[in-house]
Amino acid sequence: MLPKRIILMRHGESQGNLDTSAYTTTPDHAIQLTPQGIQQARRAGGDLRRLMSGEECSPEWRAYFYVSPYARTRSTLREVGRRLSRKRVIGVREESRIREQDFGNFQIEDRMKAVKETRERFGRFFYRFPEGESAADVFDRISSFFESLWRDLDMNRLRHDPCNDLNLVIVSHGLTSRIFLMKWFKWTVEQFEHLNNFGNCEFRVMQLGTGGEYSLAVHHTAQEMLEWGLSPEMIADQKWRATACRGDWNDQCPWYLDAFFDHLPDSDDEIAEKEDETNT
Repeated sequence: MLPKRIILMRHGESQGNLDTSAYTTTPDHAIQLTPQGIQQARRAGGDLRRLMSGEECSPEWRAYFYVSPYARTRSTLREVGRRLSRKRVIGVREESRIREQDFGNFQIEDRMKAVKETRERFGRFFYRFPEGESAADVFDRISSFFESLWRDLDMNRLRHDPCNDLNLVIVSHGLTSRIFLMKWFKWTVEQFEHLNNFGNCEFRVMQLGTGGEYSLAVHHTAQEMLEWGLSPEMIADQKWRATACRGDWNDQCPWYLDAFFDHLPDSDDEIAEKEDETNT
């Protein structure tokens, strides 16, 4: 039984978001939420509850959480939990593979400014921070997480009653969440490069459509997706997924084939004709 929703949430405002010099003396994983971040998380908890208990939802809905081990994500989850009852939360798991991109131990402010300028020239996906990770490295560990996630669902390790709507909530980080979406929807590196970051405690809702495919377009508007950096073609694909049957192939999706080939002949006969023309 698949979850009705997979919800990706970024942590609340952290000390590092407010003042990047915090990273010079505090390990990234130990950065705390600001008072504003705590309030954001509490409001997000209420927003999540209203989403999961809204119209067309099972009255016996449940939530299961995966959370990054960083202090700011765990604190975000703790505040979100203030808006949920014990009855609704069937479990939580700390998952290190959904942690923040590693930027390399303590961060020297002037050096990091130069490093990030270099990243912009090199490319955000492939640039690897000294002593840290690239977004491509994050992609690899998210791919590994996917395998565990599917096993958890297939083997019902979440102890979910299929009669109830299940909401999987992943409390993580901005880049990690964008990589999750990239992996899930098979977006290209170029498409990833155009995505905008999540706001603090902002979340994206992947919801099952009528045919069994997950789509951002079930809950979110085209305007929202455009503001996130999705192209018109990516938005069209999300709308298609909202009604597509699970496992269907979207022939109109340009990056599945057309982005990789200049021209694919429609038939073998056309190839043979071109070869004959070349040989004469």
